[in-house]
Amino acid sequence: MTTTKAEPRPTANRYTFAGEIFKKPFEIERTEGCFLVTPSGQRILDAAGGAIVVNIGHGRREVAEAYAKGAEEAAFVVPPFATPSRTRLVDRLLDRWLPAGLTRVFFVSGGSESVDAALRLARQHHLHAGRKSRYKVIGRDLSYHGVTLATLAVGGHSKRQAGFEPMLLDSPKIPACYCLRCPLEKTYPTCEVACADALVEVIERAGPDTVAAFIAEPIGGSTAGALVPPDEYWPRIQEICRHYGVLLIVDEVMTGYGRTGRKFAVDHWQITPDILVGGKGLTGGYAPMGAVYATEEVVAPLIEAGEVLMFFTYSAHPASCAAADKVLEILEREALVERAAAMGEVLHDKLSVLRDHPNVAEIRGRGLLFALELVKNRETLEPFPKAVDLTNKVVAAGLSKGVFFYPGGSPPAQDVITLGPPFTITEDELDLLVEVLEYAITSAVERLEMKGAG
Repeated sequence: MTTTKAEPRPTANRYTFAGEIFKKPFEIERTEGCFLVTPSGQRILDAAGGAIVVNIGHGRREVAEAYAKGAEEAAFVVPPFATPSRTRLVDRLLDRWLPAGLTRVFFVSGGSESVDAALRLARQHHLHAGRKSRYKVIGRDLSYHGVTLATLAVGGHSKRQAGFEPMLLDSPKIPACYCLRCPLEKTYPTCEVACADALVEVIERAGPDTVAAFIAEPIGGSTAGALVPPDEYWPRIQEICRHYGVLLIVDEVMTGYGRTGRKFAVDHWQITPDILVGGKGLTGGYAPMGAVYATEEVVAPLIEAGEVLMFFTYSAHPASCAAADKVLEILEREALVERAAAMGEVLHDKLSVLRDHPNVAEIRGRGLLFALELVKNRETLEPFPKAVDLTNKVVAAGLSKGVFFYPGGSPPAQDVITLGPPFTITEDELDLLVEVLEYAITSAVERLEMKGAG
């Protein structure tokens, strides 16, 4: 019997994480400060903080040591049990971080899980309060809440929903607060924030006694790119939810833990949601983790019924809790939330050189979460053809000059570049970020025009 040795498959086929930009994975050997370092020693400024995750910077030994100690204390303990690291983290969050009124804490392994758990909590709240008919969750267009089937359904990210539509529950949506291309064809401030009042119409159409919750990001993430609502928006949304007995779920997976220059983005408007979800910045990228925070009123019906919110296997993993506690300690000790606010103002000013760029429709954001929407024609807002894939071409051009930008966008915000660097970034590094960003946009567009594809 003879056998034939199989030909080795190309490296790119061995990985599912190569993404759209590269034919094979882009190799990073280590990370330090605000930089990614390749095997050849090239230093790449991480202007995206990974996926808008990294806040205290890369390579903090004390976080690694805290993680190791947490794992040594307790490698794995079922999530309902208390461990030293879990207790320390809960105490820190309640004492120093969470908006007043949020007193219940539930940990998970990441952002998608945190939103998924929040949706289940909202349903259980109404179910055990005797409102069995309330199960619908209203979402918002141009939003993103995760990649589980439930979180995809309540989101409004058409690119990531594509192909999964038959598997998704129907989730009513209200328009995004997207003033550049107002879906209601109105203009602020004469619109009187009609995009918020649209929630009334959607609740009434769905049937008020069937609606369990409304979910949205306080400031949009990378889907349409750092959409900052008018100041009247969130107080009005909260008022509508309370009037109809609808739980308000705020998704702070991307904006939480200082990213927008406040501990949580809702702090800009002084509102307290019924449920708040977090992830990303909770551990600054050092460990997989997310969280759900709720008021006593939300949890009370479950407690009375003797029910619990079911955990995931790795919920509240002891080592992850230890890493999170250390990251939050560093954010406090080095006043990095305040630094994010200050450096955000610096970044805002430096980005002004791009405000008249012929392919930049708008620059928007707050703190160290900014985005640029790119278009073919800034006067008409005509986008580049979808097939051109401008966003990824800009990202690739940036990498060629040593800066990584985060790709975003979903129609009608076809092409979006998102910025979310570590809070430790310096002014010189911001200069490099802006210089390369201008080059990347211009060179990507020029190459398209030379090929006649633009």
